Amino acid sequence: MINLYPTQLDSLSIHRVGNKSKNEGVFLSEEPYKLNDEITAILKEYFFKPFREKEENYYRFHNEVDVEFNELYKIVSEAFSNPSSIHEHSKSIASHLFDQSSHPHIKSGELYVAYLSNVMLDNEKVDAIGVFKSELKHDFLQFEEKGSNLDILIKQGININKLDKGCLIFNVKKEEGYKVLSVDSNKYDTKYWLENFLGVDVLADENFFTKKYLKFCQDFAKDVVLPAEDKKEEVMFMNRSMNYFAKNDDFEETNFLNEVIDNPDLIPEFKHYKVEKGPKYSIEDVANFPIANKAVSDARKKVKNLIQLDTNIQIKMDFINPESAEKFVEKGWDEEKQMYYYLVYFNKEQKS
Repeated sequence: MINLYPTQLDSLSIHRVGNKSKNEGVFLSEEPYKLNDEITAILKEYFFKPFREKEENYYRFHNEVDVEFNELYKIVSEAFSNPSSIHEHSKSIASHLFDQSSHPHIKSGELYVAYLSNVMLDNEKVDAIGVFKSELKHDFLQFEEKGSNLDILIKQGININKLDKGCLIFNVKKEEGYKVLSVDSNKYDTKYWLENFLGVDVLADENFFTKKYLKFCQDFAKDVVLPAEDKKEEVMFMNRSMNYFAKNDDFEETNFLNEVIDNPDLIPEFKHYKVEKGPKYSIEDVANFPIANKAVSDARKKVKNLIQLDTNIQIKMDFINPESAEKFVEKGWDEEKQMYYYLVYFNKEQKS
């Protein structure tokens, strides 16, 4: 989990990188940009906002032979070992990006390379290198007085509310290829940014396994629990699953199954489903891992605890304690109406 609010922007280098196939060239600034308090505050919001709004999907640098052959990994490793050299290394980063910018769809733009300190990652202060790119230009209006009238000037600039591309490279797990976060607002050239420039693949850590296992559980609930039981049991299975992940620091599959699955007949079904579908989620050989709280919180927001009825009525099963549903919600069959029904118990109606 990251906290970027206390982060210090220690150094900033700005270069312009064009499209190589269009002979646009690359412009490398001779000196780092001289920051002041006003521009620092604006740039921190511009650079960091997308990472606060996005799920934390971590990557790591990789290479088919060895991570040492990953060009960006080599550059940032040298920069982390000597932070005062970051500007010279930023030129190497810009040149590396230029070398990857040969597809006709790739847009030219400004490249910002920042050295960051006091980044809170998993409750520890770490250094990081931020690499950001602005591409899309937008029209904006300026006004100036001409005699007794105001004149309109049409100019172009970047939208500081929307970063086009960016990554944060944290100075941790160097041997594994560092921890890397990436954002990309323009989906038409994702391969160029992630694969060609960064050269990263997914970091299989506790965040990755927590997220993947919960998504696997969600699909198991939909594909197996719902047909075998009913919508209520599907919802309650996911409630119990979420609560298991929320209250435990470590995941242990046997314990999870015994605690979460009410119907013993579904346990072999779960194991069979994992053999069949596990590779899709990269969890086929995973039965134990530390639980990432942030990933649980993110997943909980996506789980719909709704029973949607064909009579245009919804029942929201929002229980902190899943066993409450067994006490307060009953399902039955009405012979006279030839319809199912839910019986819901309560003491008083809550004011909205």
